[in-house]
Amino acid sequence: MQINNHQIVDYDAVLDAKFGVEGTPERAEAEEKAYAFYTGQIIEDARKKAKISQAELARRIGSDRSYISRVESGQTEPKVSTFYRIMNALGCRIEFSMNL
Repeated sequence: MQINNHQIVDYDAVLDAKFGVEGTPERAEAEEKAYAFYTGQIIEDARKKAKISQAELARRIGSDRSYISRVESGQTEPKVSTFYRIMNALGCRIEFSMNL
């Protein structure tokens, strides 16, 4: 819960009303779209930080500029292997950690 304009807002209830309750196909679809958008933003931010154009990034991974544009806008989510190739082409390092 978060206080907003002196009112308590239950964001779980807001998400449930807008996208359906957790576990429904509607909610799963909304979450997938959110992940695609977030992935695109990570790639776009890294590309801009590296000062590389969409066309240059596409060339480096053997793709075309329109594909990079679709990924960055969240319209297309790259396969994991493609994501690694993109990050490598941008000079990024990916780390995973497990909390056991």
